[in-house]
This record gives sequence, C-alpha cells and structure tokens, in this order.
Amino acid sequence: MIVLTPELHAALRRNAERSAETDHDPAPVVKLFSPIGAATWLATELLDDGDTLFGLADLGFGCPELGYFSLGEIARLHLPFGLTIERDIGFSTSTSLSVWADTARRAGSIREAQSILWRIESAPGPELPTDPEEGNGG
Repeated sequence: MIVLTPELHAALRRNAERSAETDHDPAPVVKLFSPIGAATWLATELLDDGDTLFGLADLGFGCPELGYFSLGEIARLHLPFGLTIERDIGFSTSTSLSVWADTARRAGSIREAQSILWRIESAPGPELPTDPEEGNGG
C-alpha cells in the first residue's frame, strides 16, 4: 500500500488547485518506484477524486512522459517476491516538473535524470564576495 502523508496529500492538492495558472510548474512532490525494475513516477498533483495523479511517468522503455496516472492502479501492482511499488520517503527536489521531464527525456529515464539533476542541485553555489570592512571594526 502506498501511503501519502497528510502533508504530501495537501501539497499535491494545492498544486492541482493552481494548475490553471499560466506560470504553474511545480516541483515533484512524490516519487514512486519499482524496487526491482525501472518503473518510476514523479507526481506533482492529486485531483479531487483522491486517486488521479499528474506528473512524469517512466515505465522503463526509454521514453518518460507527462500525464495522468492512477495511484490505486499503481498500488495494486504485484511484483515478483511479493514486492509492491514503493514511495521514496527520502525524495525531495526543488527542480520544476518541466525541467525533470526535459532532462528525463534527454537522458532516457527518470533515474538518469535524477542523477544529473541532483548533481546540479547539490553543486556549491558561487561564493559571495566578502566585505573588506567586515570584521575589522570599520
């Protein structure tokens, strides 16, 4: 069973409510994945029905795409050895869905895009110039 915490549920619903705005391009809120395969989903929105998610889907065929998918259908997938689709509890990103989608399409998968984007997100920013007057009593 895939559990969305109240915080995740609220964030997904807020994004869905803002979806009509022209500048709406939120970062993914939830990552779902197969523990034994390449299938991965990044969700940004949850519709009123409480089941339909919008985001980036990658079933492992080299062509991630944006669209709608059912949380219930994903949760009901039965994998070998009694495994199921899981939620990545450590997933967090500030990168917008459009950048994820473009990077995943170019790289061929969400997993490869994650590797690329997390290197960029974790890269140190430029150092700010120091004030020569600071610290000398001036």
